[in-house]
This record gives sequence, structure tokens and C-alpha cells, in this order.
Amino acid sequence: MLNHEENARLSVPVQIVNAFTLNGTGGNPAGVVLDADELSETAMQSIAAEAGLSETAFVSRHPTEGARLEFFTPTRRIAHCGHATVAAFALMRAEGRIGDGATSKQTVDGPRKILVQNGAVYMEQRAPRYEADTDWAGTGVTRAEALDALGLATDRLDARVTPQVVDTGNRFLLVGVAREADLAAIVPDQQAIGRISEALDLIGFYAFAVTTGTGPAHATTRMFAPRFGIAEESATGMTAGPLACLLHDILGDRRTHFAIEQGRFMSSPSVSRILVDLEIERGRITGLMAGGEGRRAGTLDICVPGDASPVQPASGQQSQ
Repeated sequence: MLNHEENARLSVPVQIVNAFTLNGTGGNPAGVVLDADELSETAMQSIAAEAGLSETAFVSRHPTEGARLEFFTPTRRIAHCGHATVAAFALMRAEGRIGDGATSKQTVDGPRKILVQNGAVYMEQRAPRYEADTDWAGTGVTRAEALDALGLATDRLDARVTPQVVDTGNRFLLVGVAREADLAAIVPDQQAIGRISEALDLIGFYAFAVTTGTGPAHATTRMFAPRFGIAEESATGMTAGPLACLLHDILGDRRTHFAIEQGRFMSSPSVSRILVDLEIERGRITGLMAGGEGRRAGTLDICVPGDASPVQPASGQQSQ
């Protein structure tokens, strides 16, 4: 509920929800503002900036979809955000606003399917598109520069796969390394990653290692997105989908359900688990659902000027 205060100001509760938690811990915190119908884009941006989280989701009514979701980083509007989507629908489920089953979200570039099931929230992503480093001609970016940005020598790569831009709705550079120790040893050059991300129109770099143990995760990952003000993120739902597609299509892992781990090798570890179910027809991926669990962690009360002018749709931009 938005509370009007003196001098035409709004007191807005921002719920903090950890998305993609593992056994109730870890995850990636997102802000969620429910009942955001009266908030202008200016107010949303101000709230997201003050909340200071990587993304904040604003939830309002929509005439044909389950809810309208708008996403803001501290500095800009973005079209989609995986962990903030999971956070928003997990919060609505916890408050009894929705039940289990199929629903949907409306975003600035169209609707997406949502499924709430077995304590988890799953979101729709498109069939993958792949772009190898040989397709970067004209961008001014080379494979060597991309590897240098991660401090990786060629002998530390997974020899089965070259660095790939994979797009299931947003573009990420996926770089496979040979061992988990190589993933842990990455020291990113944030300036170089940001420059290359701009040149290739990426959200960021997603480095991964296929796990070899008996644990529940099929790969463990690290995500760097300085172009969007994120040095390293503990869970990125919009990237786990592309990785599951790459594991299936390029590395030949023919399962259709994947569990992706993220956040273990951050300086302050926050281990997250992202689940991906691939949709396969005649041996080809036609779409996927990626998701996980969410857990409420607290609330921030933020005051902003009471600008209740209608929110104007923005052109689509990419996000986590």
C-alpha cells in the first residue's frame, strides 16, 4: 500500500526478496513494490536508486495478463529481470494474491508466461540463438580481448566449446572453463567487460564450469555485468536458460532439466540455484522455463515525490 504523506510525498514499501535461494538461504536480493499503479516512471527510478539493489520490480494491474511488471536498476529501466520476476511472483504467492498454476507477466516488450509450482516460480524464455566469436566481425572485438577481460588463458578453457553469445531473450557471452578452480581464479577487468558488452550489445559475461561431482548442480557459474552497474551477481535467471541450452545443444547433454549454481565464488558467497526445463520438439529446443524459489528478507520504506502521472511505456532494453 502506498501511503501519501505531507508535502505531496509518497511513502513506498519496498519488499526485499531473495530469489533463487538454495534450501532457504543465499539467493539474489531484489526489490519488489506491489500496487505500483499510481507510480510514474520518474518515481520508480527514484525508488530503485534509493533501494540500491541490482533490480527492483514494480507490480501493477493489467487487463489481460496476471500482472504488469516494470524493472529498474539504480540507473535505468530494463525490459526483463529474471531474479526480480521470481521475487515478485514469490511475494505475491506468499501474500495469497496468486495461487499455484499458470499466470503471466506483461513487460515493456510483450507478455511472458509464468508458472508457479512446487514452491518455485518459472518464467518463459525463447528458443536460443547462438553467435560464435567468428561472427563478431565488424564489432572491433576479438576472442583474445574477451578472454583477457576475464584474465583467462586459452589453456584454462573448456576445450569442447568456444566462447558463445547466446540469446534466449537477452544477449550474454558464455565462456566455459575447464575446472571449477579456474572459475574461482577469475579476476575480471570490469572496464574491459563493460566496453566489450557495449560493443556486442550484451548484458554481460557469464563464465561457467560443468560440475564433476555428485551434487545437484550441473554447472557452476559467475556473472559480470558492469554495463548495467553490476560488478558480479549471485543469481541471473535470464542467463541460466542460455547456459542450459548450450549444455544441451553444443556440449551434448541431452537431459531436459538442469540445475545451475551461481554465487559460490563471489568475494561474499551467496549460493543460488536456478532450475531450467527445456522444451524439445524433434530434437530442437523450442523454448524453456527457468526459475527457482524466493524468500522474503525484509522491507525498506522509501519516500519519493508524489508524482502520480501515468507511466509511459519505454522501448525494450535488455536485462538480467
